[in-house]
Amino acid sequence: MKKNIKGTPDRPRLYIFRSNKHIYGQIIDDTRNKILITRSSLSVKDNNQVTGHANCNTSKTIGKLIAEACLDKGIQKIVFDRGKHIYHGRIKALAESTRKAGIEF
Repeated sequence: MKKNIKGTPDRPRLYIFRSNKHIYGQIIDDTRNKILITRSSLSVKDNNQVTGHANCNTSKTIGKLIAEACLDKGIQKIVFDRGKHIYHGRIKALAESTRKAGIEF
């Protein structure tokens, strides 16, 4: 049985998508069907903040950038949606760095 995770204006949803080469994070308000914030290893790579493909260090950087953007918009609490992936490796690194930067899950 699948449980649907929904984001609200008070607690938007952080959706993580991971491919073999990149990792993406989006803050989504499901009530308005609107993406509020998006960060990925592609956008960070263009700014020369990381080198190489998505690894745990890149995921930590993405998590920190997502948290900073959330705090700038006044978002302090989110709902975590890891998709079909297990909470391990790059997904875990991104989540922990987001928590460390001040976002509450």
